[in-house]
Amino acid sequence: MVKANIGNKLTLEEFLTLSEGDVNYEFIDGYAVPKVSPKYFHSTLQTALLILIRAWCKGKGRVGSEWAIILKRKGQDWAPVPDLTYISYERLPKSWRRNEACPVPPELVIEIISPDQTFKEFEDKAKDYFAAGVSRVWVVDPEAMSIKVFFSVESSQVYTDNMLIVDELLPGLELTVRQVFEEAELL
Repeated sequence: MVKANIGNKLTLEEFLTLSEGDVNYEFIDGYAVPKVSPKYFHSTLQTALLILIRAWCKGKGRVGSEWAIILKRKGQDWAPVPDLTYISYERLPKSWRRNEACPVPPELVIEIISPDQTFKEFEDKAKDYFAAGVSRVWVVDPEAMSIKVFFSVESSQVYTDNMLIVDELLPGLELTVRQVFEEAELL
């Protein structure tokens, strides 16, 4: 996939002051790069995961959709916009209430593969997330009806159907792929 760079090279500060519009952008290598426009499966899976994770994280942290995160990638400013982000109140206190990008690496980012994206792109992005301090990366594949959980760059597990996703980093969160796809009304 060729990434379409919009406009001139920007600083992170300039990127963060761009006005919000109909298109979401990520900040990559100094450019505002448009995110893929989500289709139905992507949208319903994002909503289902938001509902399920939000119910679990009440009092523990916050979950957000399409929320930019300020990170570093290969020594440069990077502001990816994962489909979902979970961050505990330990990393970003409950008292933090600003309408801006997430200022610290979250525990979990979730990316959902769109039809014109490849799994390899997300494996590479997972490596960048880990290098930037993110603790877990989930990649949801709507076509395969699976979720690949990256525990680290070297360790991952593919979950399908009724396999229970449990993680000591996210105590008390127990989900199955079937549960997510049923919540999305895709089963």
